[in-house]
Amino acid sequence: MVDSLNFPQLTKPTARVQEILSWYRSESNALLGNLFRLLNSGRLAGTGRMVILPVDQGFEHGPLRTFTPNPAGFDPRYHFQLAIESGCSGYAAPYGQLLAAAHEYVGQIPLIVKMNSGDLLYNTNQPSQAVTCSVKDAVNIGATAIGFTIYPGSAFRKDAYEEIVQLSSEAKSYGLPTIIWSYARGEQISKSGETAVDVITYAAHIAAQLGAHIIKVKPPTAHVEREDNKKVVEKYAVKVDPLVERIKLVVKSCFDGRRIVIFSGGEAKSEEEILAEVKAIREGGGFGSIMGRNAFQRPKAESLKLLSRVMDILA
Repeated sequence: MVDSLNFPQLTKPTARVQEILSWYRSESNALLGNLFRLLNSGRLAGTGRMVILPVDQGFEHGPLRTFTPNPAGFDPRYHFQLAIESGCSGYAAPYGQLLAAAHEYVGQIPLIVKMNSGDLLYNTNQPSQAVTCSVKDAVNIGATAIGFTIYPGSAFRKDAYEEIVQLSSEAKSYGLPTIIWSYARGEQISKSGETAVDVITYAAHIAAQLGAHIIKVKPPTAHVEREDNKKVVEKYAVKVDPLVERIKLVVKSCFDGRRIVIFSGGEAKSEEEILAEVKAIREGGGFGSIMGRNAFQRPKAESLKLLSRVMDILA
């Protein structure tokens, strides 16, 4: 058992949570109940914001690169403990990693089962991921939601779109909401274009159109990738600086802010860089952060302190 700080779960939704749930009225009560649980767990319960700990990098990047900076992370129990003790809203990981330890933490934190994954052992500029578990597996492990990655811009994007439509439909039958990681990549997108403001807003909108209840994207840069979008930005004087303005654009692109949009922490950054980014996310109307490598690759005490400061800003 972990030494949990016992962050309270609310039994009734706050006005803000009621507003957010109203955006999803076409969904079943079972699904709304699981969204309610995500919005009412951990330290940010009731605020309408969330911090999720994702640990899918072992599959995506390999264990040496992922866990050597903090060897405690090789143990799958460590990530449950970090998520619970810090007061995260949820913990996301591939099925195998959750299966190895979930029985020790039943009911202590919402689980998000990452339904697809890829590896780096075959490099390509047309990324794709394989479905690595079933919705029934997610249900049996006690999932609160499923997660899925799409790569708008990849030659294999349409396969992923069709897969998540099918998986999401099945997940809905069990009352599970869908979180889509939407990362634009492919041979027609430059490296800087992967985080360009026009590309990120497009990727977020695609996830919303695919039925995502929660959308995860990277914080956008001020770079505008496509020439047609540059003309629009210039013609209508669209603000793409500073970061808070770009966050507003991404949130607005998701049905005028009527979907939950959270932003990834990305590659290693200094603590002050992370906090400045989180502040912009909050001021721009973002709903929270996904803190992965920037959390679990630090020593535990340092991770807990950083996550506490992140939540202080978002609260």
